[in-house]
Amino acid sequence: MIFAIMQYCMKTMRSWQKSDKKPQKIGILLFERFSNHCLANGVEPLRAANTLLGRDVYQWDFMSLDGAGVTSSSGLPVAVDCALSNGDGGDFLFVLPSYRYQEFVTPKNMAALRAAAQKYETLVGMDAGSWLLASAGLLDGRRATIHWDEMDSFQEMFPGVDVRRSRMEFDRDRWSCGGAMTAFEMALRMIGDTHGEALRLEVASLLMSLESDAGHGAQVARPTSRLVSAALACMRENLEEPLSIPQIAQAVGLSGRKLETLFRADLGAGPQKVYRRIRLSAARRFVEQTGLSVAEISLRCGYANPSAMTRAFREEFGVSPRKMRIAAGA
Repeated sequence: MIFAIMQYCMKTMRSWQKSDKKPQKIGILLFERFSNHCLANGVEPLRAANTLLGRDVYQWDFMSLDGAGVTSSSGLPVAVDCALSNGDGGDFLFVLPSYRYQEFVTPKNMAALRAAAQKYETLVGMDAGSWLLASAGLLDGRRATIHWDEMDSFQEMFPGVDVRRSRMEFDRDRWSCGGAMTAFEMALRMIGDTHGEALRLEVASLLMSLESDAGHGAQVARPTSRLVSAALACMRENLEEPLSIPQIAQAVGLSGRKLETLFRADLGAGPQKVYRRIRLSAARRFVEQTGLSVAEISLRCGYANPSAMTRAFREEFGVSPRKMRIAAGA
């Protein structure tokens, strides 16, 4: 039985963490012929984090230098919210020029970037965005990377920048990444740093990232995460008839005490609390996406008593299943 559970487990999880912090505000500065792939990879994980947590922990505005709409390299038009100079500022400014980036290195544009640096806590060069930040003098003395096709030219042009041939660089309030796929990795890093490893892996799993699979290298995070991920998979695959915590621990080859220790170290809460959140997250999906009755949802999520599930649901999400369904229009 335990061996079958271990084979059946798939690496995924649900985050339970709650935070009283205000949403992080992000300005996304787009230029003509920006990479839509890079933009989507940078924003969709943040959108997914909002969805999974049931509230906006990230908010963003699309901007251009002059407030006019821009068109991606694939021809997708994007209406922006405001000009860079009219942005409110915030936690992050994503700089995303992509193709023809050198055309934007003008005194006026560089002055606009330097002014924006006073309004945003962290500047993020995505794809070729590092070239513009460096041109504005905003990467002097900092580690940075860029799309690897531009690495040699970048290093030659900006000797004052500590250029690294890496996928991502984080140097205090200056971040950079090399392209579309690394933008995705950077967004996951943001999520993990702010809201915990559980949510980061949850978003990776939702978006079918290889990072959600154990065995894909250091990006899976701390060494203990594989065991924690296996335990979380067992939880997710056993919702209707929940396993006991000792059974889960045995399934992944740990003692109950060791499982508790690893969960608290990696996720900040014990396995019982995490398991409860997984079951209630599944209940939320049924409420929002199906017409199943509360009684049926309760059974599918391991609650024999619909009233008990409803109480737990309201305690977790601040609203009853019925009201959430009405709000979702399901």
